[in-house]
Amino acid sequence: MRPDTPAAHTTEAERLLRTAAQYPGDREPLYLQAAAHLELAGDRPGATALYDTLLTGEPANPHLIRALMAANLWEYGHEAEARAIIDGIRRATPSDAAAWEITAETLEAHDELEAAESTLTEAATLLAATPEDLPHATRSLLTTRHRIRRMLALPHDDWDDLADRLHTAAVPLDELHDPKRLWSLGSSDPAELQAEITRLRSELGTYRTALSRPFPVAVLHWPEPELDELLAAYPELEAEYPTYRAHLTDLEASLRELSQAGTPNLGIVRATVPSYEAFAASESTHPSHPALLPQYATTLAARARATPWPPARTAPCWCGSKATYGDCHGGLVSP
Repeated sequence: MRPDTPAAHTTEAERLLRTAAQYPGDREPLYLQAAAHLELAGDRPGATALYDTLLTGEPANPHLIRALMAANLWEYGHEAEARAIIDGIRRATPSDAAAWEITAETLEAHDELEAAESTLTEAATLLAATPEDLPHATRSLLTTRHRIRRMLALPHDDWDDLADRLHTAAVPLDELHDPKRLWSLGSSDPAELQAEITRLRSELGTYRTALSRPFPVAVLHWPEPELDELLAAYPELEAEYPTYRAHLTDLEASLRELSQAGTPNLGIVRATVPSYEAFAASESTHPSHPALLPQYATTLAARARATPWPPARTAPCWCGSKATYGDCHGGLVSP
């Protein structure tokens, strides 16, 4: 059951922090989830402390953490500090769409629609310069920008047109984002209320598809130093990973086979030896057992550690090379 009281949210945050201590490789996402629960519990200073703790290290996504921290700070009276963080994020021009979108939504929540719109326009110019194969996070950013511009009564521009083309629901974005929709909710006309219910159901379906996806069917990717360390410690696993090159080839081939069989929502999880050994200890199993590997992959995916596959052809390849996916593993065989 999901927490629905401040005490339950606090308890869940404490559980996540204990889990983070047990699995240090997953510390960042677990701390972010714990901070979210503390915010819901009303302990905003506690959430800020967790964001600060993450930022004192070397987080994988510092801009996202700062955006969440700014949103939290503004909610409990630290507006000046939140604005300074937001200005810093905009100057840094991060490549993470989520950081931009959270920043803009923070400005919107405090009635600064013009600043929110300009923030999203900067992000669109940076992240959507090539409209093909846009990741979901960038599409979401364009949709949010469309909504805010609609509230400002601004005319459509090229980014709005792109958001319209990417939108797949039956009800168009202009209708979903019409400010007058709110007025109809106070109507006593059953026909108007039914029409609004239909619109809301369509919008809810879009968000449910985007935000409530099951965790992916994921396969393990061992970076080369981690694989070398794994095989040195547990040579029994050499049958699973004869060489690093074979590991990469098998990984891509497995994902393509799953895709051709119709398996949805595929992903790749990055494995590390310390995390794997901690997982094996939690399962009371020796790490040399090959049957433990798929269980480890599933557990990482369930903790939101998976990267969706396939990446866009122009995105960096999942293997960690400096080549694009299309020029690296994506160019081996058409998926």
